[in-house]
Amino acid sequence: MSNTNNTSESQGSQQSSQNSQGSHKAQKSQDSQNSRESRRPRPMEVLREARAQLADLTGMTAETVSSFEQTEEGWSLEVEVLELERVPDTMSLMASYQVELDSEGQLTGYRRVRRYERGRADSRGGR
Repeated sequence: MSNTNNTSESQGSQQSSQNSQGSHKAQKSQDSQNSRESRRPRPMEVLREARAQLADLTGMTAETVSSFEQTEEGWSLEVEVLELERVPDTMSLMASYQVELDSEGQLTGYRRVRRYERGRADSRGGR
């Protein structure tokens, strides 16, 4: 006949093993969360995500990014968008949007800063 009662020693080793496994899982979870929080997105990731988010919000295709810089709060971009397609293409209406993103690359705001015909030279001194 076998002894089915757990001794206090075997119970203690089982609890120790369970505590060790639980703390190991908690540490892995914490490390994973810290790496996500501390990793800033790469510039190309920010550019792609900014264009996609602006297109989702406005319904217009972002054609190019004409300005891009990292700021203390995150990122700032100027994105050129096709607002109204015309024939010939040089008469299509384009717009520049100032786009602000947080440090994780999430769009926090945008505004149209100018509108122009695709075929026209910029008269605002290189801007």
